[in-house]
Amino acid sequence: MAGEKKEKDKEDMMKSMMAPGREIEEQFLKRREIFLWGEINDESAESIVKKILYFDGQGTDDITIFINSPGGVISSGLAIYDAMQFAKSDIATVCMGQAASMASVLLTAGTKGKRSVWEHARVLIHQPLISGNMFGPASDIQIQAEEMLRLREKLNQMLADHTGQPLKKIVEDTDRDFFMSADEAKKYGIVDKVISVKKSK
Repeated sequence: MAGEKKEKDKEDMMKSMMAPGREIEEQFLKRREIFLWGEINDESAESIVKKILYFDGQGTDDITIFINSPGGVISSGLAIYDAMQFAKSDIATVCMGQAASMASVLLTAGTKGKRSVWEHARVLIHQPLISGNMFGPASDIQIQAEEMLRLREKLNQMLADHTGQPLKKIVEDTDRDFFMSADEAKKYGIVDKVISVKKSK
């Protein structure tokens, strides 16, 4: 009996500890806010795509995606990108910390006029990276290399479409790592405004 009570007390304590987290999550859901925090992969993409489609089905108020990501798997990022473009709702994007690689494409893919970056955040654009070592017949390696080139062209065109920069400039700038401050990202067309974190006195 005492053991059961002890176990119940433990469960109650765990629930009380978890409650604030659930309440915070519920508030984000009510405000139609999504967080892309960390690497872009199949797991994070599934969560984000589901939320975009769910929110979009509930109405056409803005959906906000907060981004702090080093990038990640391109196919996962493209799934998020397509969901953003498919949604009838406007998608506001906010960069906090960093938006690098595939994450920078998602940042600039938000609805024009509703893309922002916090003043100390950084943005990085570059060409797709090949992770790991490629093994196999030369013909297979050639196929993989050609696919990477096609992906590079696709991502460069996306950046050009959303930033308004000439494709030639995008190709040149993404040939190597191209870092931007918040103000530089605005000037480049990645975002529309910089959010100041200074408190007014």
